[in-house]
Amino acid sequence: MMDLVRTGVARLTGWLTRYSIVILRVSLGLVFLGFGALKFFPDASPAQELSVRTVETLTLGVFSGEAARLLTATMEVFVGATLVTGVLLRAGLVVLGVSMVGIMSPLVLFFADLFPGTPTLEAQYVLKDIVLVAAGLVIAAKALGARMVLEQPRAT
Repeated sequence: MMDLVRTGVARLTGWLTRYSIVILRVSLGLVFLGFGALKFFPDASPAQELSVRTVETLTLGVFSGEAARLLTATMEVFVGATLVTGVLLRAGLVVLGVSMVGIMSPLVLFFADLFPGTPTLEAQYVLKDIVLVAAGLVIAAKALGARMVLEQPRAT
């Protein structure tokens, strides 16, 4: 029975090693595609106001209003497409890195607005992006050559 369990665990571990980062990459891509596509339609995204305000602040007003919304939408859709397809992945990861600065910066720029006592819905939206940042880091490590290595089980 223990051999059956060990064999099952070994097979599962091998499968996870081969496919988990690909699944993470495609999943993250779908999230970016979905949220980015929403931003192409005025008022469709619950984060539109915050994202526009953030881009306006970070670009010192060079991109504002409609241009800020469209810039954000384009960047997110590009990132999503590269993650889903794997085409131009490194370029997409660079844009993702820039996007993550923008995504996380409201925590510094607008902290009092996001946390007037309890976290607002926008604050919760930004906080969940910490997971997206972590996923992006794993995908970037893999794209830059990191490998997941199977450890041999220790004899007991």
